[in-house]
Amino acid sequence: MSLSAQTTAADRDLFDAYNAEDMSIWKTYIDTAAVTPALLSYEYGYCGAMTDSKDSTALTYIQRFRRHIECLKDQLPAGHYEMYMSAVYVYELRLHASFHPVTAMTMAKEAVNKAPEDPMTICYYATALYYAPKAFGDKNKAKQLFEKAKEKFQTPAYLYSWWRPFCELHLSK
Repeated sequence: MSLSAQTTAADRDLFDAYNAEDMSIWKTYIDTAAVTPALLSYEYGYCGAMTDSKDSTALTYIQRFRRHIECLKDQLPAGHYEMYMSAVYVYELRLHASFHPVTAMTMAKEAVNKAPEDPMTICYYATALYYAPKAFGDKNKAKQLFEKAKEKFQTPAYLYSWWRPFCELHLSK
């Protein structure tokens, strides 16, 4: 089990907030929580939401996310460093703050290669393939990976993981 899959009361509250599309609760949590490997999952999701909404503070949060990833590098489950750093590169690209699409895709693939049974790395790589331009992406392979991740998310450890409905949402597209 990944460190990010450990269930807490905060996970339940954050899961409910995710389903209600209330990222203000996530912001409060991210702004006040201790820097732990579990926090990175929420920072990843929050930075993505901020990037999607073109929030003016997105880059500040992405830079903080990067510092936390580097700080926790040696404490992360296999593949999570690569997964989160890939996300940083994608978010920066979308905000025109840097241009590393090949590095982002390479790291996404490396994440799933290092942790091929981890539903988070599988789901992340599927997301990368799904949204990447045709030269890098593959929607059919992404759908297969989302299916694989969905199966692996069906354990009690992921009951309150926001990754589970995120993955399922992509299967309905």
